[in-house]
Amino acid sequence: MWLRNRAGTEPLTARSPYRLRRILSLAALVLGTAAAVYFITQAMSTGEQVWAWEAAIAAAVAVFAAVDLVIIQRRLSRQRDRQHQ
Repeated sequence: MWLRNRAGTEPLTARSPYRLRRILSLAALVLGTAAAVYFITQAMSTGEQVWAWEAAIAAAVAVFAAVDLVIIQRRLSRQRDRQHQ
């Protein structure tokens, strides 16, 4: 109820900055993948377990970025469909 009596200038339906979010997710995907590959090669050459954990963390970052890119793409396509109706 208290949300209806707002005095601010923000829109009722806030929108996410999808372009910036897409750029950041692409950067995280590329860097996370590159880091995972590097850490895997370090783990294989040195045999130290810490590199394997680093590779797992970097791979998780890349996976989260890929999922975010899919979500962004779906939301942008929904927005385009709504605008063309």
